[in-house]
Amino acid sequence: MEIEIKIPNVGESVQEAVLVEWYKNDGDTVQKDDPIFVVETDKVTLEIVAEASGVLKIRVSQGETVAIGTVVGIIDTQAAPAVPSEPVSPEKEAPMPSAAPVETEAPTVVSPEKVPMEPPSPEIRPIIPPSVRRLVAEKKLDITAVTGTGPGNRITKGDVLLHMEQAQAGIQDREPAQPEASKTPVSKPEIPLEPVSPERQDISRKPMSPIRQRIASRLVEAKQNTAMLTTFNEIDMTRTMDIRSHFKETFLEKYGVSLGFMSFFIKACVEALKEFPEINAFIDGKEIVYHHYHHIGVAIGTARGLVVPVIRNAENLSFAQLEQAIVDYMDKIKNNRLELADLKGGTFTISNGGVFGSLLSTPILNMPQSGILGMHKIEKRPVVVDNAIKIRPMMYVALSYDHRIVDGREAVTFLVRIKEHIENPERIMMEI
Repeated sequence: MEIEIKIPNVGESVQEAVLVEWYKNDGDTVQKDDPIFVVETDKVTLEIVAEASGVLKIRVSQGETVAIGTVVGIIDTQAAPAVPSEPVSPEKEAPMPSAAPVETEAPTVVSPEKVPMEPPSPEIRPIIPPSVRRLVAEKKLDITAVTGTGPGNRITKGDVLLHMEQAQAGIQDREPAQPEASKTPVSKPEIPLEPVSPERQDISRKPMSPIRQRIASRLVEAKQNTAMLTTFNEIDMTRTMDIRSHFKETFLEKYGVSLGFMSFFIKACVEALKEFPEINAFIDGKEIVYHHYHHIGVAIGTARGLVVPVIRNAENLSFAQLEQAIVDYMDKIKNNRLELADLKGGTFTISNGGVFGSLLSTPILNMPQSGILGMHKIEKRPVVVDNAIKIRPMMYVALSYDHRIVDGREAVTFLVRIKEHIENPERIMMEI
């Protein structure tokens, strides 16, 4: 029996996707629920698993853009029993008792000529696709020096190309004959060859991924179609850090999840949004649409771009439930399981640039929302407390808002409320 592998439907607005990478080769045996390829749309990246065990037959090469519903491969379930028997066949068992102990010691102690045999080994093949192995062989690269950014830290062709760009100076030094040739010919016919010569590889071009194109489009749309303005404040994190430090171990023991700062800020935002509903609303034509719920988007940076999964009805969730929701989304992103529904319906967004070391920034609105809060790095600074200078852990916060619907007074007071709730977390518990 042959089972078709199709590009799944991930949403009404998504019509096509890029088959980013096959994890298996044509003719490989796959087991049910094994990840077999990654597909990327303009909104999400998904890892597709095998629906059954069998032999994989690839119909569409990686890197191609295909329509939703396209058959990209087939799993032959009838051929499955024959292939799993290979690893335990007498042919492969025979050399193991006598030859394997000697061969495993020789490469590590004496024999450098054994190293070229490692790329074809079964341990590396599932991690490095054939196209990447060919490129590495052609360019004579050290694969161990390449950092993988694919799912499960797999090395992609883009990773290899990036490594080559970064090692450009080394590539130039490997071909001393070329500069001599470039001194004499100055005529115009030489110009078409210049981009190919090693010393002229100053730039490279790479197509934007669908997600990156979507991000670019959305950011430009936000800048062009809103009257965006940003206001700032700073927060003394002492009290929140004390509470977090005091209850951190007990919290983890009871709920099985770490207590972070994001849950405090989500709670503070929900209370402030209740007081200023315009920041939780958006403009639709000549009307203002108010949300009587709080779906808080949490911006998360990934290797492929920024995604903003939504924590729904945050006003009804406890600190533990908020932290668990964030952990669940992080796990989904890491394993390419994030769904389009996870990104829809947000009413307000929080972005934490502090995890990357940002001290201050102006976040851009996540359309059609009217507000986004930017958290930043906690840094000890001298501040005046009760007419005395003290060293306190301080955080700058920024609120970008749509001035068409939110006035400056409301925006500034909203940010003051956030400051009050974080500096006195008891206000969050008391909802005051």
